[in-house]
Amino acid sequence: MLSVAAVARRLGVAPATLRTWDRRYGLGPSDHTSGRHRRYGPLDIARLELMQRALLRGASSAEAARYALTTSVTPAAGGGSASLDPVVLPVLRGGEFAPGASPRGGRGLPLPGASRRARGLGRAVLAMDSGAAAALLDDAVAEDGVIGAWDGVVRPVLGAVATRWEHSGAGVEVSHLFQECVLAAMVRATPPVRSPRNHRPVLLAAMPQEWHTLPMYPLAAELAVRGVDVRQLGAALPIDALHAAVRRTAPAAVVLWAQLPRCADPAVLSSLPRPRQQVRLFACGPGWERGVVPTGVERLGELAAAVDAIERAVC
Repeated sequence: MLSVAAVARRLGVAPATLRTWDRRYGLGPSDHTSGRHRRYGPLDIARLELMQRALLRGASSAEAARYALTTSVTPAAGGGSASLDPVVLPVLRGGEFAPGASPRGGRGLPLPGASRRARGLGRAVLAMDSGAAAALLDDAVAEDGVIGAWDGVVRPVLGAVATRWEHSGAGVEVSHLFQECVLAAMVRATPPVRSPRNHRPVLLAAMPQEWHTLPMYPLAAELAVRGVDVRQLGAALPIDALHAAVRRTAPAAVVLWAQLPRCADPAVLSSLPRPRQQVRLFACGPGWERGVVPTGVERLGELAAAVDAIERAVC
């Protein structure tokens, strides 16, 4: 039997939240001590875990409580998480309950107009629940594709996390955890290209001094899905290393990413070695939007259009 404080620590919520769930939804302790102190048993904790899981998937508090109270649970031995009865467990996909529910949520992050899945992902990120975030990201990629998941789910949450940090100065740890979850999801979504459609590879690298490279991963993943062989060289690639890579691989295209305008140096593009075979040059990322690019370099915009342009150029 655990106290309110112990259960709150276990779930990562405030004790006041547990009292509210008890008073408003009946998800309270089944026993009290002689001094009227709340004590939560294994079944109580199992239902609270179900409620929290539903909240992380984008449900409203009322719908999450109804789910927790009506789902058959078996408290796990040894203090682990509850196991679910597969016969009565509703399917939770895309932040929605099935069947017939209309959950709402997303109060933790400013996500006006975002999808249920994005709101559920925002809840998972704020709770620093990397497991729930990974599951939502994988669902989004499976249903909407890499670029659809990036534009419809990842970008809204990234923007909301950044806005929260700008307004409060807090949440750096949330941002780092989320970026790691996104990076891992994009790597999982990148298939090996065993029979590439392009005879020579695409080099994808960040500009020197550019460390903000997360969007490069969905770009590389979507190209791989389309059968395009990509050699991704990562963040802040030194210019001499970039020159060496171009000489060694004789690529069909070189894509240089700049997130920040100060990193979008056109001299780097002009300095690239010119192998015998034709090389298409692309400047990609928001850092290039208002900058100057040399003649013969194509400026790329949103990821979906960038993938199409690169595919046409090399296949």
